[in-house]
Amino acid sequence: MSVAFRRESDDEHLEPKFELPIPPGPNLVTARGQAQIRAQVAELEAVLQGLSDEDAIKATRRDLRYWRNRQATMQLMEEADGARVAFGSTVTFRLNGTERTVTIVGNDEADPAAGLLSFSAPLSRTLMEAEPGDTLDFANVNDAIEVVSIRVSGN
Repeated sequence: MSVAFRRESDDEHLEPKFELPIPPGPNLVTARGQAQIRAQVAELEAVLQGLSDEDAIKATRRDLRYWRNRQATMQLMEEADGARVAFGSTVTFRLNGTERTVTIVGNDEADPAAGLLSFSAPLSRTLMEAEPGDTLDFANVNDAIEVVSIRVSGN
């Protein structure tokens, strides 16, 4: 019989469900990031109690496994001293003449649109250990970044 006339099950057309990917490297967090992870676990546990739909239960359990893993592996970082760019620092810099401010945070806390940049992002890695007044190469451009100021964000 031709494949065109064969009845396929509806499951053949569904996207496979995979675990949420865990970012590589250590799970460094600020105090705010630690609180966000704990809140996410508590929220998902509460949501799971009220679910009856099997697909929703599976999806929520998958999310809960991710956040429980992140909670179990989180490493709270000490507050930076503000002398050099470090995890948790808020840095004001000029990139190609445009002034920007970012706070360097953990992977799960990152939100580039809000100025929260993961410590593993290329820009963060470039800024690490810099001091005010330093110029840094970035994206194959010499002296593309000038560090203006560093402050401790209070996590």
